[in-house]
Amino acid sequence: MSDLRSFLVDEEDEGTRLDGFLQGYCDDLSRSRIQGLIADDAVRVSDTRRKASFRVRLGDRVEMEVPEAVPLRAEAQDLPLTIVHEDADLVVVDKPAGMTVHPAHGSPDGTLVNALLHHCTDLSGVNGVLRPGIVHRLDRDTTGLLVVAKNDRAHRHLAAQLEARTVERRYAALLWGTVREAGVVDAALDRNPKDRLKMAVVTRGGRRALTRYEPLEALGPVTRVELRLETGRTHQIRVHALHMGHPVFGDPVYGGRNQVKGIEPALRPAAQRLLDDIDRQALHAATLGFVHPVTDAMMRFSSDLPSDLAQTL
Repeated sequence: MSDLRSFLVDEEDEGTRLDGFLQGYCDDLSRSRIQGLIADDAVRVSDTRRKASFRVRLGDRVEMEVPEAVPLRAEAQDLPLTIVHEDADLVVVDKPAGMTVHPAHGSPDGTLVNALLHHCTDLSGVNGVLRPGIVHRLDRDTTGLLVVAKNDRAHRHLAAQLEARTVERRYAALLWGTVREAGVVDAALDRNPKDRLKMAVVTRGGRRALTRYEPLEALGPVTRVELRLETGRTHQIRVHALHMGHPVFGDPVYGGRNQVKGIEPALRPAAQRLLDDIDRQALHAATLGFVHPVTDAMMRFSSDLPSDLAQTL
């Protein structure tokens, strides 16, 4: 049986994207699920069909019909998987661009979890049936290293290290403009009040987020930078880079594809060529270090840049 939901737009929500507005009131639905319902004509704004990007107006009545959910199950799939290290307790993988970490309504299969279920006999059940073994995540188009727990003991130990901020996570990135000095961004993050599909730096509330960065090489319109996570908030590096005034190059969500007009005219052709070559955020989880949850050995892994970034550099 379907679930009919109705919302009235007030002053606080005026100007918010339709999908973001619904996300703010429907915590049980993912962004992709809401966008799918909008595309399927299950959402009306004051009796009119609108796109997900439509900005709601004061007094609009938003109605959404949510069909009865069909429970998702993560099925094993024989997918390419780059294993960097594996033992009885954990797996370290090198995730490619375009692969979501775990199933959701917008991406029910073809995920890292589907590949891991085919490769491994056992994965930790701490995070439930859709996220078995997943201790931390990378965004769909961010590449690089992830550790996955094979049992609950390993999962809890690794999660505790993340909570204590003792896991080493270093990222290679291209940032717009010239980053001249190393520094720290210490700025809390929360949902963007105008678009709840995004994160934003906030001055009140939110969760503390800390990113260290060091410029390595100036490359015309961009700078190659190493970033180190002290915390692991959603989209942390991408939002902090935007906050610095140097968005991650190619980032379609946080200003990484619309900077060409704002740079020196002489650098614009090179910048456009880079954008043509890189169709995602230029962000790679290059180094991962932690204490083994069972043996207490120090583990440290490195990953080379993927081909799209390596060829560019």
